[in-house]
Amino acid sequence: MIRTKEYKLLFYRLTLAYLFYFIARVLFFFYNSSLLNIDSFSEFINVIFRGFAFDTTAILYVNLLFILFSILPLYINTKKWFQKMLFYIYFTTNLLAYATNFIDLIYYKFSNFRLTTATFNEFGNETNGLALAFSFLKDYWHVLFLFITISWLWIYLYKKVTIQPEKINKKLVYFITSVIGFLIFGTLIVGGIRGDFKHSTRPITLVDANRHVKKSEQASMVLNTPFTIIRTINKNYFLRKNDFTKEEIKALIKPLKQYNQDSLMIKNKPNIVLFIVESFAREYIGAFNTRSNIPNYKSYTPFIDSLSQHSLIFDNAFANGRKSIHAMSSVLAGIPSFKVAFTSSSFSNQKIQSVVSTLNNYGYDTSFFHGAANGSMGFLGFGNILGMDHYYGMNEFDNINETDGIWGIWDEPFLQFMHKTISKKQEPFFATVLTLSSHDPFIVPEKHKNKFPKGDIKMHRPLGYTDYAIKQFFEKAKKEPWFDNTIFILTADHTNQKFYDKYKKGINRHAVPILFYKPDNSLTKLDTTIAQQIDIYPTILDLVGYKKPFRSWGRSLISNKNEPFAITHTGNVFQYIKSDYTLVFDGNKSIGLYAATDDALKHNLIDTKKTEALRLEKELKAYIQDYMNSILDKEL
Repeated sequence: MIRTKEYKLLFYRLTLAYLFYFIARVLFFFYNSSLLNIDSFSEFINVIFRGFAFDTTAILYVNLLFILFSILPLYINTKKWFQKMLFYIYFTTNLLAYATNFIDLIYYKFSNFRLTTATFNEFGNETNGLALAFSFLKDYWHVLFLFITISWLWIYLYKKVTIQPEKINKKLVYFITSVIGFLIFGTLIVGGIRGDFKHSTRPITLVDANRHVKKSEQASMVLNTPFTIIRTINKNYFLRKNDFTKEEIKALIKPLKQYNQDSLMIKNKPNIVLFIVESFAREYIGAFNTRSNIPNYKSYTPFIDSLSQHSLIFDNAFANGRKSIHAMSSVLAGIPSFKVAFTSSSFSNQKIQSVVSTLNNYGYDTSFFHGAANGSMGFLGFGNILGMDHYYGMNEFDNINETDGIWGIWDEPFLQFMHKTISKKQEPFFATVLTLSSHDPFIVPEKHKNKFPKGDIKMHRPLGYTDYAIKQFFEKAKKEPWFDNTIFILTADHTNQKFYDKYKKGINRHAVPILFYKPDNSLTKLDTTIAQQIDIYPTILDLVGYKKPFRSWGRSLISNKNEPFAITHTGNVFQYIKSDYTLVFDGNKSIGLYAATDDALKHNLIDTKKTEALRLEKELKAYIQDYMNSILDKEL
């Protein structure tokens, strides 16, 4: 009974935190309503409701110490001095975090972003920080008054409900109920901090606020400032660079692209179907390993191998990130991920020119398909930022009997659903799918269990299944009237388990396939030049005849205007692959230069090839500067 009283009191105190976070969100609306684009009461209620998950994460993080002391079976929990200690822990942590919401009542007007650790880094070099703080308080005294008043109310309500000291007689019962309570609270805390209990869902980040709203401006109200600060601790990697002028940047890396494909005689705007295949590394596909010279090599993708014979394929291509959400920004927006994913950063909620936005303006219907729970991996939120017209996930598929029980819908039925969905669309359309079955724990449907080779690692059998699922999609699609006027593109989101030594080495850890297929076989070639995921966006615009200028760090793979290169980031270093060399750069200086044939990065040539190293370093630093500053200045 004593523990029950304590748990009820804990619940009451945490509920107070939710109440005051709600009040802060309402105040945020009143101070910034003109910036939030909330035009109806229903939109307001939706934003308030959606903010609950982000409040939960923030409140649980902030109150971890308080909760721990509240549930430990110390036998002294009800004593006055112990409750007084809890009071100070509770309000020291909560009011410190809560105050950041009030700073954003005003600061948001200037930044259009919630405070993050990046904000503090930006002000880190200011020598007049104290003067700025006093100036803020002087000009916006009403915010300080609100904070003090609401804090007083919070303290008053906290003290209204107390617990009387009681002697513990049945200590064993007290201890057992405490252990049970500890396990229950621990489980709820983990789920609350992550955002839910689903295996397929990563911990929620800032970008996830966009999945719940139709207008990206509203995402800032879904969030709360303690959440944005906590989620960006040790995550800021976007630092301003000033090594080059804008004119030098343009000359070195040519970030503006423009193509004119009249020679292709594009009569109708072709449809685009883009497959981003989960973990579909180059290692697994025979057609992409004809030059690899791997003894006793085995392929696990018979259909992709056959399709490659009629396609433009790049067997020297690389991923620009390490996770699925990295691939979404790299492939669709041409934004690579280096040390920190752009999509998980505080800067992701800004206008972005991408293949989605340009095709939207070019008359295309745009769709994103992913068979996991809607919003998984942050795809729905980032899709909304890019302006995707439609998102199709587990909710739209609406048949839980076809799930793998962990991630979502099996690839075969989901790709059939995709086929049926796009077949009903008006042309031209752009459809992207990110598959999921070739993912840990690497299982296939029971009915196909013995259909595909087991291979040498767990990854190999589900690869065969996904290859089969893509084949079934093509078997149905080629019967559709839209098929002949469609360009199909295939790549991977990232690599995964590796079996062959070649792919365990250096730059090959990022090796992925890039394939373009056109039913008239007009795109048929094995291209051995360097390619990367960020090249797919400009290549699509080139293929569909888009003639306006646009921003892209990548290049069109069907035009020869720009020299091939690739940028990857691993182990806190950049790898810049171009012409005959791979440069390794630690963010400040070059630490290695290797021959292009030295894929294991064994023989460092930096002392003997200084001219080449300096040339590549200059180009790479230009890319990094334009990347960082474009993100910081919202010029994407």
